[in-house]
Amino acid sequence: MLFLLRMLLMGLHFMIAGVLGVLIGICRPFNPDNSRLCARLYALPAMRILGLNVKADVDSLRNKPGTCVVIANHQSNYDLFVFGNVVPHRTVCIAKKSLKWVPLFGQLFWLAGNVLIDRGNAHKARRAMLTTTHTLQHEDTSIWVFPEGTRNLGKGLLPFKKGAFHMAIAAGVPIVQVCVSNYVTQMKLNRWHSGDVLIRSLAPIPTAGMTADDVPGLMQACQAQMDACIAQMDRELGAA
Repeated sequence: MLFLLRMLLMGLHFMIAGVLGVLIGICRPFNPDNSRLCARLYALPAMRILGLNVKADVDSLRNKPGTCVVIANHQSNYDLFVFGNVVPHRTVCIAKKSLKWVPLFGQLFWLAGNVLIDRGNAHKARRAMLTTTHTLQHEDTSIWVFPEGTRNLGKGLLPFKKGAFHMAIAAGVPIVQVCVSNYVTQMKLNRWHSGDVLIRSLAPIPTAGMTADDVPGLMQACQAQMDACIAQMDRELGAA
């Protein structure tokens, strides 16, 4: 019963937040800080509705070194509400183009200045990546990417795709890793307190002087560090 009530409230919240977010976007279209405002708009009420307790230790994200590429693990659609708590100033996201057809959210996402990529069209995807490189270098705006490319459903990190790493190296900006504990298989939405979630950001990794040849090693290092961080957070929650 509690689960059904929460889903009904979440549906209502999603629509109301979408309307308010679109209004924000219309008032200041493509402002890169719209993403942060809309993320909070979705996240803060959702955490109360879902009964999730989020604890964030993200100083390296809040104090990010100018522009950067932010990479994070991607568990489920609930990531919108979980990561929405920590999206920093002037940070936009890269996502698949099909998101623009989601009523209200898609329009909000576009008006917030986020980057929509047609993954089925290599030429358009490459052109979008070039645009993000220019954004990182000249528009004081960071890019948030889920390098797995799809949801892992809490079953561990999937292999990373190269795009985020090529982008960071091409722009010469650091990579900031953001990890969330395994919450999607642990939360109990039929309980008043449905679970605890930890979010942690790691020290920035500089890419200045790197070339495309460094991408495989950089990917491997990032995945290993994020795996270790997620495992550590899961152990902390298990011991609590």
